[in-house]
Amino acid sequence: MGQKTHPFGLRLGITEAHKSRWYAPKALYGELLVEDEKIRKWLDKRLNRRPPNAAVSDIHIERTREELKIIVKTARPGLVIGPKGAEVERMTEELQYMTGRKVAISIIEIKNTDMDAKLVAESVAEQLQKRSSYRRAVKMKCEAMMAAGAKGCKIRIGGRLGGAEIARVMEVKLGSLPLSTLQANVEYGTAEAHTTYGVIGVKCWIYKGMFTTERTEEESNAAGGRARARGRK
Repeated sequence: MGQKTHPFGLRLGITEAHKSRWYAPKALYGELLVEDEKIRKWLDKRLNRRPPNAAVSDIHIERTREELKIIVKTARPGLVIGPKGAEVERMTEELQYMTGRKVAISIIEIKNTDMDAKLVAESVAEQLQKRSSYRRAVKMKCEAMMAAGAKGCKIRIGGRLGGAEIARVMEVKLGSLPLSTLQANVEYGTAEAHTTYGVIGVKCWIYKGMFTTERTEEESNAAGGRARARGRK
């Protein structure tokens, strides 16, 4: 049996934070958990599964007693916001109706799409749906990730590749990928390509370097900013 672990789940609580951040009593917990999943599926269907594709890679949910805050990470913020913010307002209203709570949506832009595992997997799946060469699509994406600054990457596709009778698996790996190192910043994303001859699964891993060096720089910058703010006061 393969002893495989989800890279995000393995690091959760050590170097990664939860994607749903709230506390609830036992009686409410199940209801809110189902609501979170419902929100994620609804947003994914609305923003990622209909043209034009808004390239949403992640949805974080925070709750207070009064408010439900949804943080959307997207490569195309303009499509999510809409002209003069009309699309965001429409989504906010629909989510308020759906959940019965006060909703606030905030958007974070993804600057580099080749360094986001979910978006890379979706891009490969899209190319497979368009019947382009699967070997070329995977190889090109891996090279693009390394060129974008990744220290290592791997793409694995499985299914009836090229319409073959027997399903098989193909993977391309470049650079290093320390999956069992907890301090390693490894991002993982999956997608599905729905082709005429069946579903092809796409998995993507990106190794961005160790957490310690990146985090300390960020923390020192934040601390410096706080110190400067105190100095102004």
